[in-house]
Amino acid sequence: MLDFKELEAFVWAVRLGSFRKAADRLHLTQPSISERILRLETTVGETLLERSARPIQPTMRGREFFLHAEGLLRQRDEALRLFDDKETFSAPLRLGVIETIAHSWLTEFMRDLTQRYPQLTIELSVDYSPALNQRLARNDLDILLAMNGYLDPERIDQVPLSPYEMGMFVSPDHVEMLASCGEEWLTRLPFISFGKKARPYEELLAYLAMQGVESPRIHSVSTLMTIVRMTMEGLGIGALPTATVLDEWRCGKLYRIELPLPLPEMHYDVIWRSANHPRFCRSVGLLAQQCAQRYAQSRIATMAQSDFSGRWVRPRRPTTHPLAT
Repeated sequence: MLDFKELEAFVWAVRLGSFRKAADRLHLTQPSISERILRLETTVGETLLERSARPIQPTMRGREFFLHAEGLLRQRDEALRLFDDKETFSAPLRLGVIETIAHSWLTEFMRDLTQRYPQLTIELSVDYSPALNQRLARNDLDILLAMNGYLDPERIDQVPLSPYEMGMFVSPDHVEMLASCGEEWLTRLPFISFGKKARPYEELLAYLAMQGVESPRIHSVSTLMTIVRMTMEGLGIGALPTATVLDEWRCGKLYRIELPLPLPEMHYDVIWRSANHPRFCRSVGLLAQQCAQRYAQSRIATMAQSDFSGRWVRPRRPTTHPLAT
């Protein structure tokens, strides 16, 4: 088997025409150079250097092998230079993303990422958080933009992302009915939420239990845009990230329900295994964090500048009467 130390001895002996000069260049003794080249010749089964010539000359086969040996050493040096810059990466990046992010700031993030790392290519997978975390554990993915809490915290690192405010939305067809039925609006229509294995589904169940709804009807849906579509079609009350449906809310395709208590926010992280190129992964995480912050700020500005005053459903609250005296 070829050894890089033997290749180096051979290449420098040819370049400098002397075992002594090659030994000085590699900080070795002349006998060490002679021994390495002899081992190389034994491995390939042919004489590579004409030792009687001054300066030393390669044989015909040696000249041919010299070109390949130089190439092997050059490739080795290029491979090792990958580790000189701890924040670079040029292989395909296997990125897992939840759909909420895919429909918000992912495009801007990928644009910024490929500008920072021009040699990078991205293999993108969009799925819900539990499935993405399972694939990260199997080393099928490198970095996630997803919900945390599914893997051993000692095996992963993460960077937090800006949370998403959640709201309940409904089709214009149901506005009048919900506004007039008081607290009973919680039981008039089914709810539409993410899949049962996703954390927002569990959080919606807990929220409704706090409101006294113990056995709610919930349509569980695997994709965000299907939840939006089903809600606009009047199939139920959609529990949705507010930032992702601002356009539908603004133009009246969806109305937002005024809630007695806010829904829990959706929290996401950039997640990677601790053993995986930590400086590069953290650099990617900080870039994603910046994109998420810009997106959140732009959504806040949009809500402040737009008029949503006529796009609310305010269920009638029960009135209290003073006790007769």
